Amino acid sequence: MRVAGKVAIITGGARGIGRAAVELFVAEGAIVYAIDLSLDDPFEAHGVVFVPMDVTSLEQWEELAARVLIEQGAIDILFNNAGAVGSYEGVGEIELDDWHRIINLNLNGVFYGTRAVLPAMKAAGGGSMVHTSSMWGYVGASGVAAYTASKAAVRSLSKNVALTYADYNIRSNSIHPGIIETPMVMAQDPSLTADLVQKTPLGRLGTPREVAHGALFLASDDASYITGTELIIDGGSTAQ
Repeated sequence: MRVAGKVAIITGGARGIGRAAVELFVAEGAIVYAIDLSLDDPFEAHGVVFVPMDVTSLEQWEELAARVLIEQGAIDILFNNAGAVGSYEGVGEIELDDWHRIINLNLNGVFYGTRAVLPAMKAAGGGSMVHTSSMWGYVGASGVAAYTASKAAVRSLSKNVALTYADYNIRSNSIHPGIIETPMVMAQDPSLTADLVQKTPLGRLGTPREVAHGALFLASDDASYITGTELIIDGGSTAQ
């Protein structure tokens, strides 16, 4: 029960890494507000509150933070996980609308969520934030211009939050998944996935649950002296 009694907000919580994290955090004792645009399969676990929400709306974030405080009295954990590749085009080819849409989701969604929960965490004297970046936010990749730029920015923003709010005992860390068996990955070109798996030293896709365990560790008191850093969960890809 590593997060027993904690109140957590997890975005992108309906599927993939986010859903695995919701289920794991609840199993470890947390009350979880799972955030996503829609929910295809209802949660069976007790302790999950699903909230349909657009993370690119600061107004909706502020409404959510107010609701959680009224219903639970605290916001202990924020897992900013929602995001998407969105486009595989490079800087010279990507449509401007795609660029702005991806940056808005992957970066501004993290910014808005962080901004919305900060007052509650400051008033409580602490909290933990985990932000999903990517191995491509840690090292470069060809193409995928908006995705790599936004995920690199999430890494840096996470460090900024850690340093800016350390005096309030608010911890902030980023996780950097490699190629993971999520609906988003399984929907992409199979040849791209196969190529990435072939380049992964462990030689397989990671599972959402494996990434969720990393997020759980950083969110929990087991990581009480860890802030401003990143956890890479990529099967060894960035070690090469």
